[in-house]
Amino acid sequence: MTERTPADERVELALDLLANLEHEDLPLPAAVDRIETVTTDPTLVRRVLDEAELRGILEREDGRIRVRRGSYVSFESDVVVREGDFDCRRCGASLSTGHFVRFETDELGPFGSSCVRKVLGRE
Repeated sequence: MTERTPADERVELALDLLANLEHEDLPLPAAVDRIETVTTDPTLVRRVLDEAELRGILEREDGRIRVRRGSYVSFESDVVVREGDFDCRRCGASLSTGHFVRFETDELGPFGSSCVRKVLGRE
């Protein structure tokens, strides 16, 4: 069995995020915006999209993606709020309260209260 690299782990985390989006249909740039909360490496972003399609997580067509399976993140049980000194992974704002999303593969965050909702497709 081969060991997973840090890049492999980021891909798996991004796949978890895509599988748990609340929007079933969104423009490709919006999906990329969400993936970029995990990695901004263009090669990995492309790898995430390709792997998501291969695994049946999403379909791509005409600049849009359609999420095909997954479940939604529960804010009560899957989002952890911590006090501290953080920078939002999405917008870069300084935070005193960080929101972290727990997935099977890892935890993603910190995010501000509005950015965590945007990343998960609640806004």
